[in-house]
Amino acid sequence: MEYNSAKREGLAGAEEMPVKISTRGVDLYYGDRQVLKKISFDMGEKMVTAFIGPSGCGKSSYLRCLNRMNDFISSARVEGIIEIDGENILAADTDVIALRRRVGMVFQKPNPFPMSIYDNIAYGPRLNGIKDRGTLDGIVEKSLRDAAIWEEVRDKLKSPGTGLSGGQQQRLCIARAVATQPDILLMDEPTSALDPMSTARVEELIRELKKDYTVVIVTHNMQQAARISDYTAFFLLGDLIEYDRTAKIFTSPRDRRTEDYISGRFG
Repeated sequence: MEYNSAKREGLAGAEEMPVKISTRGVDLYYGDRQVLKKISFDMGEKMVTAFIGPSGCGKSSYLRCLNRMNDFISSARVEGIIEIDGENILAADTDVIALRRRVGMVFQKPNPFPMSIYDNIAYGPRLNGIKDRGTLDGIVEKSLRDAAIWEEVRDKLKSPGTGLSGGQQQRLCIARAVATQPDILLMDEPTSALDPMSTARVEELIRELKKDYTVVIVTHNMQQAARISDYTAFFLLGDLIEYDRTAKIFTSPRDRRTEDYISGRFG
């Protein structure tokens, strides 16, 4: 596939949007195995970008490049350029701790810390040196409000976060991620372990969060991608096959492989 020509078509109109994340020629290897091949595309600021594709196609591996989570894998090697606000985060002198403050992450399975709801949210700000109780109170309330869970937990902030329902735990984890005021939120299949009602609440929340954050979500649920994202990237076997406005991807994709995947012919 000639991705450059696809990119020019796929980003028609995208020139009008401020670019938040720019990826150029990124290859990712785990040992001798190449899992990403020359990935190049731009993601807009304060938009929701969805990554779709079958299991093992590279979408979560690319997501982890955006906050250098692959650094924890000894065999991982990343080549190319990923810029956030014009700064190459793959550069050797990147402050990775500062990067992860700017790029929050929500995982597939809710993972609240074994501590109170309040302390789950205050944990990150405290690590960043905030000790004043009044300031922390304000951050906790705002984060829980941003995650649309404040009204449900305001009277039990001292209760353990692990005592919440699955959907509430995931929104608690989203609140924990936004408490450090990141620019970008990464979400790796954030609703795959949730019931339909909780999934709907999180999807509604994502639509609200893009007012303040750039959101990048990996999802196996194509209906979810169609509902909540502005742009969609289709990955297959380590290649970025197609990237375009979500409406176009789902109604008139350029590549037959995209159409086959969306229509359920494989995957």
